[in-house]
Amino acid sequence: MGDMSQIVQLLFSGLTIGSIYALIAIGFVIIYNITGVLNFAQGEFAMFGALICISLVGTGMPYLLAILLSIVAVVMIAAMFERVAIYPARHSSVPTLIIITIGVSIALRGIALFIWGTDPYHLIPLTAGDAFNLGGAIIQRQSLWAIGISVISLVCMYIFFEKTFIGKVVTACVVNRFAARLMGIRPEKMSLISVSVSGGLGALAGIIIAPISGATYNMGLMLGIKAFIAAVIGGLSNAPAAILGAMIIGLLEAFTEGLWTTGFKDAVSFGILLLVLFLLPNGILAKSSGKRV
Repeated sequence: MGDMSQIVQLLFSGLTIGSIYALIAIGFVIIYNITGVLNFAQGEFAMFGALICISLVGTGMPYLLAILLSIVAVVMIAAMFERVAIYPARHSSVPTLIIITIGVSIALRGIALFIWGTDPYHLIPLTAGDAFNLGGAIIQRQSLWAIGISVISLVCMYIFFEKTFIGKVVTACVVNRFAARLMGIRPEKMSLISVSVSGGLGALAGIIIAPISGATYNMGLMLGIKAFIAAVIGGLSNAPAAILGAMIIGLLEAFTEGLWTTGFKDAVSFGILLLVLFLLPNGILAKSSGKRV
C-alpha cells in the first residue's frame, strides 16, 4: 500500500511540473512555427509573471486581479521584445536570431535581479486549506490547480487556433507561409501575436508554479531549458506532441527524484533529449514546419 501511495504521489508531482513545462513548451512551438526563431527568453516570461504577481499581491491587490495584470504586463513585455529584438532582425540568419534571444534572456534576468534581488519569493496558494489524502498520497491543492489551469489553457489555445479568425490566420502562416501571403496575410504581423500569446502562456506558468516551488530572478533558466527539451521531443512543430513531451519530462523527473536521487533529475531529462535526437531527430510526432518569415 505504501508503494502505491508513493507512486500516486510521484504521478501527481510529475503531472504538475509537466503541466508547467507544457505551457512554456507551447510558447516555443508557436513562436518557432510563425517566425522560425527558437526563443530562449521564453522561460523569463514565466519568471516575470511569477515575480510581478507576487509583488502585486504584496500590495494588497485582489488575487485574481493581480494574476490578470501580471499576464497583461508580461504580454506587453513579450510584444516589446518582438518589436525591438525579433522584428528588426527577421531576415538575419538563424544563429543570429538565437543569439539575440539568448542576449534578451540574460538582459531580462539582469533586470529582474536589479528589481527583486536574489531572495526567493513565495506566492500564496490559490486556495487555502489542507492537502488531500488520496490512498495515502498527500496531494497539494495547488497541484490540482496547476493541472486544471494548464488543461483549461491548452483547451482555450485549441479553440483560439481552430475556431477563431485570428487563430486560423496564424495557423495559415504555419501551414503555408507563401500561400498565406497570397491571401493578403502578413506573417510579420502574426509574429507579434504569436510572441505575445507565448508571453501570456509563460506568465501563467510562472504564476502557477510560484506557490509550489517559489520564484527567483533566475527561475526562468531551467524552466525554459526543460520546456525546450519537451518541445524538441515533440518536434518543435506539433503542439500536442510538445504537451506529451512535457508530461514525459515531468513524470521522468518526479520518478527519478522520488525513487532514485535528486542529483540525476536533470541528467535524465538531457539524456532523453539526446536519445530522441539520435533516434527520432524530427520528434516523436513531428509535422513538417515552416520556414522563417
